[in-house]
Amino acid sequence: MTEIFVESEFAPLRTVVAAQSEVAIPASVQDSPDMRFLPEDSLRLNPIGQDMRDGAPERQAAWEREREALCAVLARHGVRVLRPRMLTEAEKAAAGDDGYANFFARDPFFTIGNHVIEASMRFRHRRTEVLPMRDIMREQVYPADCGYVAVPMPEIAEPGDPTLGPGPFLEGGDVLVLGEQVLVGVSGLASNALGAQWLAKYLAPHGYTVEVVRLDERILHLDCALGLIRPGLLVVCEQALLDGLPETLRDWRRITVDFDAATRLATNGLPLGPDVYVTDPEFAFLGEKLEDHGVRVEYVDFAITRSLGGSFRCSTQPLLRRN
Repeated sequence: MTEIFVESEFAPLRTVVAAQSEVAIPASVQDSPDMRFLPEDSLRLNPIGQDMRDGAPERQAAWEREREALCAVLARHGVRVLRPRMLTEAEKAAAGDDGYANFFARDPFFTIGNHVIEASMRFRHRRTEVLPMRDIMREQVYPADCGYVAVPMPEIAEPGDPTLGPGPFLEGGDVLVLGEQVLVGVSGLASNALGAQWLAKYLAPHGYTVEVVRLDERILHLDCALGLIRPGLLVVCEQALLDGLPETLRDWRRITVDFDAATRLATNGLPLGPDVYVTDPEFAFLGEKLEDHGVRVEYVDFAITRSLGGSFRCSTQPLLRRN
C-alpha cells in the first residue's frame, strides 16, 4: 500500500506523479490577457488549436525527452515515479473548442499532509486535467490511509466575463506546504480568494492554517515566484510578492531572482530533499548560489516545458514527502 503524506516542500521526495506531455492550446487564448504569464515567444513556438503531436511532432518528441530525462534523475535518486495515463479520444472530443491538457501534474490535484485534494482549475482547457490522474487515485490513493476530496466545481461564468466567474478556483501550483502552515498564491490568473477560503475551512479541523499570498498579476502561480529549498533557505522574486514574504519566512536566508528570471520559471525547481535540487541549466547562476549553501544541483534542460508556462515543480506532484 502506498503511504500518502507531504510534510513540506523539501522533505525527502519518495513517491511522485510525473506529468505526461499532451496539450492542445485553444485558439481563443491567442489574444487573451490571461496569457500574460507566458514568455513572449511561447504562442509562436507552440502550435495553437491542435495537439502538439500533430502540429509540431519534432517539438513534441523533444518535449517528451525532457520529461523522460527528469524521470531518470528522479529514479537515480530513489524516487518512485508514477505516470498518469494519456487522454482518451472521447475526452479530447468532449473538450471541443476549449482545448485540453495533460501536461502539468502539479495543478489538477495536490497533497497536504495525508490529504489528497482534487483542484478546481480556472482555464477552461485545463478543467478536466485531473481525469488522467484518476487511475492513480484508484490504485494508490483509495487504498491508502488518507483523505481524498475535491474542491467544489466552479460556477458557470456569464458570457464574456473575463474573470471566468467566482470559482472557487484552487490550483496546486499556488499551494506551498510548510508543516501545518499552507501558503496559497492569488494573482487573478489561477487560484482565487474563494478557493483559499474553501481550503482554510477544510483544513482547519485538521490543525492547518492557510495564508493567502498576493501575487503580481503577471505571475500564474505562487511557485513561479517562491521556492522553499530547505529549512531556512528559499529562492524568491520579491517583486512578484505584493506584500513581501509571508511573516513566517522573513528571517529565512533568501536567494533573489529578478522578475524576468521569474517569468522564465527560475523559482520553479524541485527539491528532492533538503540537500538536492533540480533546475534548468538556464539558471546555472542560481545553481551556483545553492551550491554555496551546500545544496547539490542536478540540471535538466526543460526549455520546451518552460515555454508552456511551467517547469520542474509544475511537472510533478508528490504523494510522499517525509523524513
